[in-house]
Amino acid sequence: MTALTLEQANTIIAAALAAQTAAGAQPIAVAVLNPDGHVISLQRQDGASMFRNEIALGKAWGTVAMGAGGRTLKAKAAGNPGFYTALAAASAGKLVPQTGGVLVRDASGRILGAVGISGDTGENDEAFAIAGIEAASLRPDPGG
Repeated sequence: MTALTLEQANTIIAAALAAQTAAGAQPIAVAVLNPDGHVISLQRQDGASMFRNEIALGKAWGTVAMGAGGRTLKAKAAGNPGFYTALAAASAGKLVPQTGGVLVRDASGRILGAVGISGDTGENDEAFAIAGIEAASLRPDPGG
């Protein structure tokens, strides 16, 4: 397998939304991208604020563009804010280095795409992404 399918992306989104509902969390947006950063599927729950799609896309885009999970990007950005500000500018604002961006890997570790979620805390967003990825029988990589 070289990339996520639409069916897998929709499985990820459905499971992430189910995890959000079970947690009673704030409404979220979920973006699933292929390894080239193109959208496979994107959904925003009723009640999620209007900016959630863009943030979810930025979390997913940043992880797949940098080849690292959101936790790793957030830590690196904290240690080198000028560089990550430049990356955000160079990417026309697409890069959002925060928790809630999770790489999707196959069993061999190859990157198949990324999931970005925005709406609740970064930790909860990340947990919902992990639940979705695991529901699709794939490996989540939130970074460390």
